[in-house]
Amino acid sequence: MAGSGLRPGDRVAVLLPNGTDWVAFDLAAAANGLITVPLYAHDSPESIAFVLADSGARLCLIDTAARWNTLAPFVDANAALERVWVREGLDGIPVSPHRHRRLSTLLGALAESRPDASALRCAPQDVATIVYTSGTTGRPKGVMLTHSAILWNAEANTKLIPPLPGDIFLSVLPLAHAFERTIGYYLPMMGGSRVVYTRSVEGLQEDLTTIRPTVLVAVPRLYERIYEAVRREAEASPLKRRIVALAASLGWELHEFRHGRGPAPGFVARGMLWPLLERLVARRVLAALGGRLRVPMSGGAALPTKVAQFFAGLGLPLIEGYGLTEAGPVVTSTAIEGSLPGSVGQPLYGLEVRLGEQSELIVRSPAVMQGYWQNEQATAQALSPDGWLRTGDIAEIRNGSVFITGRLKEILVLSTGEHVAPSAVEAAIQNDPLFEQACVIGDQRPCVVAILVLNREGWLRLARDLAIDPADLDVSVATDAILSRISAQTRGLPPIWQVRAILATTAPWTIADGSLTPTLKVKRRVIEARFKEQIDSLYRRVAEQRQSAASRRRG
Repeated sequence: MAGSGLRPGDRVAVLLPNGTDWVAFDLAAAANGLITVPLYAHDSPESIAFVLADSGARLCLIDTAARWNTLAPFVDANAALERVWVREGLDGIPVSPHRHRRLSTLLGALAESRPDASALRCAPQDVATIVYTSGTTGRPKGVMLTHSAILWNAEANTKLIPPLPGDIFLSVLPLAHAFERTIGYYLPMMGGSRVVYTRSVEGLQEDLTTIRPTVLVAVPRLYERIYEAVRREAEASPLKRRIVALAASLGWELHEFRHGRGPAPGFVARGMLWPLLERLVARRVLAALGGRLRVPMSGGAALPTKVAQFFAGLGLPLIEGYGLTEAGPVVTSTAIEGSLPGSVGQPLYGLEVRLGEQSELIVRSPAVMQGYWQNEQATAQALSPDGWLRTGDIAEIRNGSVFITGRLKEILVLSTGEHVAPSAVEAAIQNDPLFEQACVIGDQRPCVVAILVLNREGWLRLARDLAIDPADLDVSVATDAILSRISAQTRGLPPIWQVRAILATTAPWTIADGSLTPTLKVKRRVIEARFKEQIDSLYRRVAEQRQSAASRRRG
């Protein structure tokens, strides 16, 4: 980088899977006063091209020739991108018509370099990185974080989760994600810990049992899948089902008792039954995670309460946190011994929180972003002159603990004028393992409906129980059964939030088809537009049912 004509403040992009090359690139950029722009390896070429153009990146490191061939047509007009380094060689890249673009191998670029013993070219208040938000409601915005902001946030996290020299972190989430970058990269550096990168999602189970990590940073879905696998295995036998259920419930009672939040279970349950259940259930589940996990962290989305209680009951309370890229990124976290399922924990030491209008969570700390890259209007909307950041999330604060209850921008306003928090409804629905993905619709409509992606195995079992063809997802007996299961999960929510009709499919939504952001959040507007005709049909059906019910009452 030092010999490539780049100047401090220039942007350099990295498009690699997780690994030491990603880390080396980021550190080299920092040493040269350059600004790292992380790109998601599984994002679409269009999105990657937008970020490259918007950031004005002069250099990009990519992994393969195939990646360049996919990306090249979308960056043809991007004159700012002067260099592309390809890590794994140029074989398979045709002669490029883009003469202004300098393609070379990473090895070739390194061979041309000379040792650079000059001083670091960065200062604490310089921008270290521009991290683009996932863009659920529009074009991504570039979040500018300084060196001091990132280091302040990482150090604040060490006070809750001290990294140890003997720790082994298993890196699962992409390093382009601000959460993984801070907690799975900078944090372990502060403790002299080791980081191992998982090979793939498919190989994760083997990696867990082989690497046997002590720290795991993951999204809730990983823990949900383990929970569901235990339940599926237990379904094979009524005795197994009873043993697993008893282990989870008794373990949770013991967990609450140890934390002073519940009565002590009886002596027989505590002294005789629990040791047996621990051996039969708890140890087996913990062995699937490697057997020596001391800090299991969950972030990036809401963790279902039942999953949190399940793991806590088996002796592995999950550390749940909350944050956003604009906050550097972590805002709150539960302590290792003080987790409270349903809460995202307490603010980091030195970080301030308060509730604004409509109970919006407002945050201030040294880690808050400098602003959005070349977007003064968006910066002014998010940041107050005295440094308070509007998170856009609706929250409650109880005894110092923060509870996230919804997303301000995603609040649905029904045609009746009543408000619905769709994320809360979706989270409740997905507590049932039958539902892989959910998108709640209802803005300017008379009621709430849901578009659902069903777990294939779960649907096959339900279809067999209902004695219907699995292809008949829209027959009344199927929709009635699905609505019944949704009602069971959303029973505690307000009546107006209840789902009145559903559209179900088994085809998952993906990043590739534009349904999900790179951080796996559902793009509500995309789903609503894609299923517009079916959604309109659902509302016509609801209206007909209401008219029919009204006629019967009059009769």
